[in-house]
Formats: sequence, structure tokens, C-alpha cells
Amino acid sequence: MTKTIRFNAFEMNCVGHQSPGLWRHPRDRSWQYKDLEYWTDLAKLLETGFFDSIFIADVIGYYDVYKGNLDNALLQGVQIPVNDPLQLANPIALATNHLGIGITASTSFEHPYTFARRLSTADHHTKGRIGWNIVTSYLESGAKNVGQGGLRSHDNRYDVASEYLEVVYKLFEGSWEEGAVVRDKERGIFADPTKIHEVGHKGKYFDVPGYHLCEPSPQRTPVLFQAGASNAGKDVAAGHAECVFISTPLKDATRAYVADIRQRAAAQGRDPKKLLVYAMATIIVDETDAKARAKYEEYVKYASYDGALVLMSGWTGIDFGHYKPADTVQQRSHRRRTPVRRPEDLDDRGAGTVGWYWRHGAALCRLALYDRRYPAGMGRGYRHRRVQPRLCTGARNLRRRDRLCGAGTSEARRLCHRLSRRNAA
Repeated sequence: MTKTIRFNAFEMNCVGHQSPGLWRHPRDRSWQYKDLEYWTDLAKLLETGFFDSIFIADVIGYYDVYKGNLDNALLQGVQIPVNDPLQLANPIALATNHLGIGITASTSFEHPYTFARRLSTADHHTKGRIGWNIVTSYLESGAKNVGQGGLRSHDNRYDVASEYLEVVYKLFEGSWEEGAVVRDKERGIFADPTKIHEVGHKGKYFDVPGYHLCEPSPQRTPVLFQAGASNAGKDVAAGHAECVFISTPLKDATRAYVADIRQRAAAQGRDPKKLLVYAMATIIVDETDAKARAKYEEYVKYASYDGALVLMSGWTGIDFGHYKPADTVQQRSHRRRTPVRRPEDLDDRGAGTVGWYWRHGAALCRLALYDRRYPAGMGRGYRHRRVQPRLCTGARNLRRRDRLCGAGTSEARRLCHRLSRRNAA
């Protein structure tokens, strides 16, 4: 039995994504992140290599936990400066024919009403190739700089995200019916007011009474990505995501995560087989194993120790500047030593909600080589079967959408037909 292989590139609109130090490499182009040519060249390369999509990460805020300041993040270019990912959608779409474009946006720092308009606009401009990676954010610096004073608690951020999604579903799917846009020049009717509705949302965190500002885009709701690793994050992924992005270090952990997330999806009434899981892998290739190994050793020479710890400190909220490379770092409760945490138990910041155990020096080299901007080579014997040229075609939870949008039976049938047609494309 054969299976389709799907490839998704992992990028960020900055210099040092998750490969601190490699911007110094002579062949690295990441410093050109601010130039459109960098992104259009990369997009064309990915499409030539039969990638389904490019997934653009993002953070609001900066990594200032390591040694108590921002200095090392700035010195190493670790995710600062960082530009807006959504603005890359249009040039990437113009440079390619089928490459999907997944952008990251937080439910913590922008109101769903204005964000829904930006996402619908991007879906129009890309002709239905936009995706949204749903995140709740983890940097205190981001929350402080948008006037929130500090981050909400972890689970509360996911409560906000759940209502946020409820609002955008209503806007995307329930405000404008199919056929609402008439464009009848003879009668002078552009849109039929009887088919355009207020969403009437009044919830715990958001009050959105009115109409969606955009006419229906090709997808209406874009393809949804999620990368939650905590229980709350997994529940959101199982209930909403079509594509789940994971970074588990071992096969057993990957297998366990996939089984868990699909079981949760089934419990929420979804077809677990339609949930696509993208596992993170950094692949260094060349004509022979020896050449690939030499290339790896070359990259290691450029890895930044401080840059890697900037990221790890920001993800965990722990200042690793206080520890030596060979130190064993273990969080303790006031009563007893806390258990070792598995990777799949970690929350958004990479640290367990109860405790964790990590010999941090051994992980730094791997972290520093976590991401490569461009494929550096390709073996002569490489063969790859062309994958379906779409971002993804995961199933929608139609019953949930019908409930959230307040759709009647006929509208639900139209929605089901539209989504089924798209999934079958």
C-alpha cells in the first residue's frame, strides 16, 4: 500500500529562525528576508521540488529572558528583526501556481473582526491558497507591548482562542450566503441584502454584532494549521485544525502524538484520517553520505551557543544564562521533585506545566541546525513522486460549523457541498 508524501517548508520572516548563527554561512541568504526576491526565489524552488506549502512562523515580541536582556538576541539576530508574515502571501502567490501559503497569526494580540478581513483579503488575492497557523503566543514581551501588562495563563489563552475561532467562523461562513453577490449591472444590484446577515456574537471575550466586511473568498475559511503540544493545545488542534505541525524527537513520541491527536479528533466528531500531521525534520543532502556528513560538520562550525540559549530561554521562560553547558536543569515543586516531562507534554513555551528535566548542553547543536533556509544540495539518485498540488484538503467539522454559524438546513447543505467539492479537488 502506497501513501502520498506531503512536504511543507518551515520558514520565518526574519534572519535567525531556529538556526541561530547560520546567517554567517557564505551560502546563506537569510539576511535577504526583507527582499521580495528572496521569498519568490524560495517559493519557486519549493514548487519545483513538489512541496505542498510553505508554513511561515511568527512571534509578537522578542526573546529577552536569556541573561535578563535582549542583547544576545540582537547580537545573533534571533527572530529579531522580524517582519509580518501575511504580507508575503501575495508575492509568493504571484510567483507560483499551486504552492499553499500558511501564515502564523496569534489569537492573543489582534481582534478577530479585523483579522477576519485581512485573512479573507489574502484568500481572495491568492485565489484560495492561504492557510492560517493558529497560535496563542508565549512571549511576555509581546503582551506587554500591546498594552496587556502580561500574558494570560496558558489554558486561558486557549479559552480565548476557542471563542476567537467561533467568531471568525461566523464571519467567514455565516455572514454572506452563497449567491449573496449578484453583480447584476442591468438591475443595478451588486449584492442581495436578504442574503447577508449580522453574526450577532456576544461572548465572554468578544462582542461582534455585525456583518463580515468581505464577500466570500474562494475558501471562506482558510486551511487551518495548529501546533499545540499541551492538552489544551491538542484539544484545539483536534477540534479545528486540518494540519497539525509537530516537532517530536523520536519515532515513538511521534507515533504516540499522532494516535492521541486523532483519537481526540474522533471524539469531537471528526474523521481522524483527514487530519494531516506534518512532522519536523531537518534534512541535509548531498551526492554521498560522506559529503552530506561533511556538510553537516561545516554547518556546525557556524552554530551559535548563545543564540540557541536565547531561544530555549524564551520558550521555557527559564534564564539558561545561569547554567553551564554540562549542568542538569530540573524544575522542582516546593513539596517534591517533579517527574520527567515527555516532549508531547510540553506547553507552548516548551516547558512542562508541572516540571521538566533536561541536560541542556547536549541539545544546543541540534537546535542550532534546526532550520535551513535553502536546500544545499540534492543526491543524483533522488526520486520523488509528485504530490497533490494543494496546501491541504483536511475535513471540516460540519456539525460544529453549522452550530457556530447558525446556519439553517439548506445553508448547511450548501456548505457541506462546497467543502466536499474542495476536499475532493
